[in-house]
Amino acid sequence: MIAHSLATLLAAAVVITLAAPAMAQTEEATPWVLSRDMGYGYTKDGKTFSYKMGTSNAKDLFKGARKVPKDTLFFVGANGQLYMRSGPFLEDDGSFKFGTNR
Repeated sequence: MIAHSLATLLAAAVVITLAAPAMAQTEEATPWVLSRDMGYGYTKDGKTFSYKMGTSNAKDLFKGARKVPKDTLFFVGANGQLYMRSGPFLEDDGSFKFGTNR
């Protein structure tokens, strides 16, 4: 009896844990705040960092740099890899094309 109750409790905890991120999602877009004089890195290990920038080596910073095109979406896939997709990602009414409202 105790084993059955423990199994039920454990199963409920797993369901709640898996459902929590889904409940936390919202339909509204939230701004992605990027600041001047800050650098944002994505390392070969898949970790993200932010760094305070300086101006002493700005020439080196811009070598090989490219502007990010407008209408670019960044997202993390199920495999944990960071992706980007160029092209429209909003519907005509301003809703997110790939959201849960579809």
